Amino acid sequence: MKITIESILEEAKKLIDDPEPKFWELINKLEKVEIKTELLGEIEDNVVIKGDLYLGKNSVIKSGTRIEGNVYIGENCTIGPNAYFRGNVIIANNCKISYSEIKNSIILSHTNVPHFSYVGDSILGEDVNLGAGTKIANLRLDEKNIQVEICGKKFDSNRRKLGALIKSGTKTGINVSINCGVVIGKNCFIYPGAFVKESIADNTIFTR
Repeated sequence: MKITIESILEEAKKLIDDPEPKFWELINKLEKVEIKTELLGEIEDNVVIKGDLYLGKNSVIKSGTRIEGNVYIGENCTIGPNAYFRGNVIIANNCKISYSEIKNSIILSHTNVPHFSYVGDSILGEDVNLGAGTKIANLRLDEKNIQVEICGKKFDSNRRKLGALIKSGTKTGINVSINCGVVIGKNCFIYPGAFVKESIADNTIFTR
């Protein structure tokens, strides 16, 4: 069965309301999605593209951005300046990403990754905002498979590299660190400088 952009985005939206979201399975599918080059937006000078790129209407890729992989960018997005995309990346409509690295990830609509962040092998829901310097780990120091704990159950993702699922409406402060395999619920506030070591429930105010 062919894996499409539409099916990836639909499954990502369903994960947001799933009490046991096995988001790594969708990351596996993301790595197999086909993206056809079509440029409907604006690309400024000094942008490097190595791979297939779909760029939606009224979207702009600003100077200094580098793309190494197959990337889908929806409508009304602002990418850059100096963004860096690697692997397969899907960005839905109305997103802003600049001065950050996105690797092999899905970002749903109205989400911002504005300043000096790293998002790898992860899924961000709608209306998420990452404060400057937010980093998502995607590799254990011992390089073993990433374990994901959801509602007290542990799952083996069978992936050596896996980031986080951040559900819709969540905001992080500056310099937040997020452990690999973490699920952060909807409408959470993560205080500046916090280290999110384990999964947290919806509507949590997380300080340290």
